[in-house]
Amino acid sequence: MKKQNLTLGVIISNRDFFPDKLVSEARIEILSVLEDLGIKAVLLGENDTKLGGVETYQDARKCADLFTKHKSDIAGVLVVLPNFGDERGVADTLHLADLKVPVLIQGYPDELNKLNVANRRDSWCGKISVCNNLYQYGIKYTLTSKHVVHPSDPSFSADLEHFAAVCRVVRGLRKVRIGAIGARPTAFNTVRYSEKILQQHGISVVTCDLSEILGKADKLKPTDQRVKDHLEKIHNYASTGKTPSSALEQMAKLDIVLNDFMLENDLDANAIQCWTSLQQNFGCNVCTSSSMFSEGMIPSACEVDVTGTLSMYALQLASGTPSALVDWNNNYADDDEKCVLFHCGNWAKSFLPDIEISNAPILGTSVGVENTYGALDGRTPASPLTFGRISTDDPKGLIKAYLGEGVLTDDDLDTFGNRAVAKIQDLQGLMQYVCKNGFEHHVVMNASNTSAALQEAFENYLGWEVYHHNG
Repeated sequence: MKKQNLTLGVIISNRDFFPDKLVSEARIEILSVLEDLGIKAVLLGENDTKLGGVETYQDARKCADLFTKHKSDIAGVLVVLPNFGDERGVADTLHLADLKVPVLIQGYPDELNKLNVANRRDSWCGKISVCNNLYQYGIKYTLTSKHVVHPSDPSFSADLEHFAAVCRVVRGLRKVRIGAIGARPTAFNTVRYSEKILQQHGISVVTCDLSEILGKADKLKPTDQRVKDHLEKIHNYASTGKTPSSALEQMAKLDIVLNDFMLENDLDANAIQCWTSLQQNFGCNVCTSSSMFSEGMIPSACEVDVTGTLSMYALQLASGTPSALVDWNNNYADDDEKCVLFHCGNWAKSFLPDIEISNAPILGTSVGVENTYGALDGRTPASPLTFGRISTDDPKGLIKAYLGEGVLTDDDLDTFGNRAVAKIQDLQGLMQYVCKNGFEHHVVMNASNTSAALQEAFENYLGWEVYHHNG
């Protein structure tokens, strides 16, 4: 069970002619479950309204005012129905607060031996009424996996963890700031995107010419204390293998300037020009810096793949672990459900237990291997796999995505760079979808099972077009 570090607004909906004890008990039970998950709660006090519940319009105003006061903290709202509840009170609270955050609806189950007047709940019916009202108001909401569920049921804790992931993704993507460092490589039309479409969805892109980064880096000297500090950071991060000291110094200088740019512009992720300007004009790869960024939960993509790093950020938000940008690169022998994922490579070291700083042999054939040090070498072992890709579809004027799950395997793979073998059910069908719908050759992998939460966030709350493979 993962501690969520999240704040939810809580509405305990009440209908007066049901027993008071049901509301009081629900308050204790719900708060206990939230505390176990590390979720903070903002809710009315027991004396603010009758039992701290929401029923009348006046109750709704009080609750909405409380939520508005904590608007910067609240990432989602949990609606609790210990009885039938009051659908207008719930809808009015959410309408007045206007938080525009995900909403989870929970209703308590009745017990067959307690369907008398003193104990019955009728939440089964009340939940339908609440959802009907929210639908009328145009308020988006999420449902528990069971129509009614007691807070002590393990499935409810799982529902809350799923919902927390949805909240993190929605909250994060509505205000993310991405650095686009350098121009898109001429040969990579595949990473084109619409900055305007992204901005319409709250996703900001801050651009910087690569010459500005390289110019500042070139002015740094090996004797500068900051260069020494970042050189030590690199040595502590990964084995340097046969990488010459001159290349390590270049990498340290580059890392300093990139970090400065990120801090100065308050950025959450970046996408950096690599192929082949960096090698030709500065004499190293940016992969090690990108890997360190990603490992530190600041996703970093190469080839100025802005929507690629946006995808990395989304999967990271859902799982709470680093993501990696990969190529759908090779078939795996004649196995139709396996393929090779590859990059030359910049994956976070969470994916690379045998990580080593090396060079990029393929790129080296055109720019000289001596100019490609900084690429990483390492194999990703077996793990869960969530994959996904966000893209702007400029002709349609929208954001679209595909998502799915599989596994990474320990199958033999004799090659270089960052590499993994993925097994995905109906992989051939997925590749058909990717190609027919004009998606990029880059995809993002994350060692989790979070595709359902991502779909809920993208589709229900952000309004994006989503294909969930085998979902």
